[in-house]
Amino acid sequence: MNPDLLAWLNLSIRWLHLTAGIAWIGASFYFVWLDNNLAEPDPPREGVKGELWAVHGGGFYHSQKYLNAPPQMPGHLHWFKWEAYTTWLSGFALLIVLYYWQAPIYLIDGARMALTQPQAILTGLGFILGGLAVYEAICRSPLGRNPRVFGVIWFACLTAATYALTHIFTDRGAFIHVGAIIGTAMVGNVFIVIIPNQTKIVKTMLAGGTPDPRLGAMGKQRSVHNNYMTLPVLFIMISNHYPMVTSHKLAWLLLAMLGAAGVSIRHFFSLRHFGKVRMEFLFYAFMLIYTTAVISAFTGAPRGPARDVSFSEARAIIDKHCLACHSATPTHKGIPMAPNGTSYDTTEEMVKYAPKIFERAVASTSMPLGNETKMTDQERADLGAWIKAGAKTQ
Repeated sequence: MNPDLLAWLNLSIRWLHLTAGIAWIGASFYFVWLDNNLAEPDPPREGVKGELWAVHGGGFYHSQKYLNAPPQMPGHLHWFKWEAYTTWLSGFALLIVLYYWQAPIYLIDGARMALTQPQAILTGLGFILGGLAVYEAICRSPLGRNPRVFGVIWFACLTAATYALTHIFTDRGAFIHVGAIIGTAMVGNVFIVIIPNQTKIVKTMLAGGTPDPRLGAMGKQRSVHNNYMTLPVLFIMISNHYPMVTSHKLAWLLLAMLGAAGVSIRHFFSLRHFGKVRMEFLFYAFMLIYTTAVISAFTGAPRGPARDVSFSEARAIIDKHCLACHSATPTHKGIPMAPNGTSYDTTEEMVKYAPKIFERAVASTSMPLGNETKMTDQERADLGAWIKAGAKTQ
C-alpha cells in the first residue's frame, strides 16, 4: 500500500476511534453519575427507584429509574450500544493497520522474541481473546460476586499479562495489547451481558410477563466494572507519547501503578456522586503517580560507563541508528517522512533535537523502533553523555 494512503487510513481510523470513544465514555460516565445521584421520588411512585431533576442548555430534565422495568413499555426506547461497538471496531481496525499490517516495524522486537509476522499477530490475538475468556470466567465464578476480590484478581491478571507482553513485543506493541485486552472486556460487557439482558427484559415485558431482576443486576455489575477500567485504558491510549513509562525496564510495574492510580481517582469521583468526599483516594493516586515518576527517573538510565564523547562519535551513532527514519529522505520501508517532522541530517538539527533524542533513545529504549538496528546500551550511554555535556559540535 502507498505509504501516504496508509498514513491517511491511520489518521481516519484513529479519528473515528477517538470520537466514538468520547461518546462511549461520556455516556458511561454520565449514567454512573446519574445512577449515583438519584433521590427517592417525592411523592413515592410504584416501581420508581429514584429520580433526578437537572438543568442544562436552558432546559429542565426529569430522569426516573425503575427498580425493574416500567409498567408499560414506551413507544420509543433508546439503546446505548453503538458508541461502544464503534469504539471497539475502530480500535481493532487501527490495531490491524498499524500493528499487524506493519508488525515488523511496530510490533516485533527480535531482541525479545524472534517472531514471524503471522506468529506475532496470532500471539496478540491470543492475549486479547484469552484475556476476555479469563475475565468472563472470573465474573461468572463465585469470586465475581465480591467486587473487591474480583478487582484484585482481575488487576493481578492484567499485570501478569503486561509483564508477559513487555517481554514479547515492542514497548508500544505491548502496551497497546494490554489496552486491547481491557477494551475488549469492556465492550464484551456491553455485547455479551448488558444489551442481551436488556433485550430479554424488553421481550418479557412485551409478552406481558415480569422481568427477572437478576438480569438488571448483572448488567449493573458489568457497568460498574467498565466505570473503573476506563481511566487505565485511556492512559494506555496516550502512553506512546511517554517513553519514560513504555520503554522503562520495569514498564509492566509502572503501568500497573498508573492503572491503580486511575482506579483510585475514579473511585473518588464515584463516591463524590453520593456526596461522600474521600480525599484519601486522591492522595493514594498522587502517591502512586509520584512513586511511578521516582522509579522511572532513578532506574531507567541505560547501562554502560559514561565517558567523554566527541561530536563525530555521536554523529556516527545517529547515522547508524536514526537516519533511516529521521531524515528528509527516509530509507526505512513504511516510513514515508520523518516521524513528527524531526530529521537529524544536519549538525544543526542534531543539536536542536538533542533533548528529544535523549528522551527517546537514551532515557528510554523506544527508539529505534523494536531496536531493529541493535543499538547497544553503551551506544545509548555514549549518546547520552554527549547530550548531557551540552551537545557540543567541537
